[in-house]
Amino acid sequence: MASLVKKRIGGKSYYYARECKRVDGKPKIVWQKYLGKADDIVRRMSEDASADPPQPREAFITEFGAVAALYGLADRLQITAAIDRHVPQSGDGPSVGTYLLLAILNRCVAPCSKAAVAEWFEATALRRWLDVEARQLTSQRFWDNMDRVSRACIPRIEEEITARMVREFDIDLRRILFDGTNFFTFIDTFNERATLPQRGKSKEGRTSLRIVGVGLMAAADFGVPLFHRTYPGNQPDSTTFASVLPELVARYRALHQGVEHLTLVFDKGNNSAENLQNLEATPYHFVGSLVPTQHADLLKIPRRRFRSLEDDGLPGVTAYRTRKEVYGARRTIIVTHNDNLFVAQTRTLLREIGKRQTRLQELQRSLHAWRQRRDRRGNPPTVAGTQKKVAAWMKARHMKELFHFDIREQNGRTALTYRFDHAAWQRLQRTLLGKTLLFTDNDEWSDAEIVQAYRSQHHVESAFRCVKDPHHLSIRPQFHWTDQKIEVHVLCCVLAYMLCALLRRELHHKGIDRSIRAILDDLSGIREVGVIFPPHRARRGHEPTPVIKTTLSALSDDQRTLYNALDLERRRGT
Repeated sequence: MASLVKKRIGGKSYYYARECKRVDGKPKIVWQKYLGKADDIVRRMSEDASADPPQPREAFITEFGAVAALYGLADRLQITAAIDRHVPQSGDGPSVGTYLLLAILNRCVAPCSKAAVAEWFEATALRRWLDVEARQLTSQRFWDNMDRVSRACIPRIEEEITARMVREFDIDLRRILFDGTNFFTFIDTFNERATLPQRGKSKEGRTSLRIVGVGLMAAADFGVPLFHRTYPGNQPDSTTFASVLPELVARYRALHQGVEHLTLVFDKGNNSAENLQNLEATPYHFVGSLVPTQHADLLKIPRRRFRSLEDDGLPGVTAYRTRKEVYGARRTIIVTHNDNLFVAQTRTLLREIGKRQTRLQELQRSLHAWRQRRDRRGNPPTVAGTQKKVAAWMKARHMKELFHFDIREQNGRTALTYRFDHAAWQRLQRTLLGKTLLFTDNDEWSDAEIVQAYRSQHHVESAFRCVKDPHHLSIRPQFHWTDQKIEVHVLCCVLAYMLCALLRRELHHKGIDRSIRAILDDLSGIREVGVIFPPHRARRGHEPTPVIKTTLSALSDDQRTLYNALDLERRRGT
């Protein structure tokens, strides 16, 4: 609390403005300013009252809301200290942990190249909290500091930060999710220094580019990441799962903290007899899904034998429970039918059916026109060429079983006939659409518990969507072309997602449920505005200094709610 203090010096009274606070239980002066003698104070007040208010000289605007919230979470996790413990500083200047923290925060709010980080940093409130100068944030400095992070210490850094997160935020570890995806890069085909970027099946359809795979283990508790692995982009999911299983067990032992029943949830792409057998030897229980077309007997079970899970909080979902031997062991099987999924899949297939009907009709007309032509100029369509074209259209899922076509030569010209198989369409609707096949070793769980556990897989899928968002958290653009740099870059992106997932989780516990993107968009709009006024008259022997007054930009109702919920006011004076 501020107070006015009088001091007697040489028989004269002098006044000071002072603010005291208790530090470690003891009163301490944290701020003090000399005001002068009583006559000086009265004169200045009289002059200030009669004079026109000073006109501001200039103003500056810095990003405050998002970086303040995320920096506070990074401080709680002690990210900088954890990195510096494993990567000792070399020389003067900011530590490796400081450089990587800046890269992490930049990924959260405004992903850009390392060459552009200095400009971004100067326009944020981070320059008040970090002992860094913009001139130190060159791309070469980032490159040098990233180069000090060995591939071997990346998992140790992640493990230390993750362990602290679990303790600090009391993360629920009963359900653990694992999945993999890949990211396209623009790394040159002839760059042989990198083995992680490979040609493979891009999940974003960029087949002409080299891709890098990323596997992620996350808690069902808001999808906070617990472990990641970067791997060659052409590696199948099941192979990745097998290779990381020993590390998942090691991470389990480091994190479980007395949780006796941990369930690992994974998608059908990770299935194999070897993987399931190896999983048996781990502390994990599991919930997974089966490829429906490989279990025709389960798909034929009539809907009348399914029971509704509406009373268990799953409206529109029905389930049939049985046991069956899969991957060499007898497991509990849950066959579910979801009305919403049925409608979505039906609409998608009808759209694809309509596209192919249109193409086939146009091709029929084109071939018929060729047969009617009297002149022989140009090359006529061939049977082989037409078959190749139609086969490409039929590669989409279920199209081959729904369309039957015949391409043959008639009177020296190619002809096409086709029909749509309505019986196959009805059979598809009756047996497959809307259904999911789940299997588990949690035999004592109810149908609803198994379904809800598998549904939590959406958290890790959401994480992958977030790190592909070009506006926040994006792994791209990534301008690194060696394996070590790619792995450090992915580590920064995963830690950035960790901060954002924790931010969303913290707001949820305060009654605010919003997406990560919506939260970051609103927080990024909270700006700090500094207004610079001309200097007051300086005391004798002192240089005049400008007066700077700061305030916040006008806040919307949503921004004000976030600002208060996160107590960002405490960061204003720091």
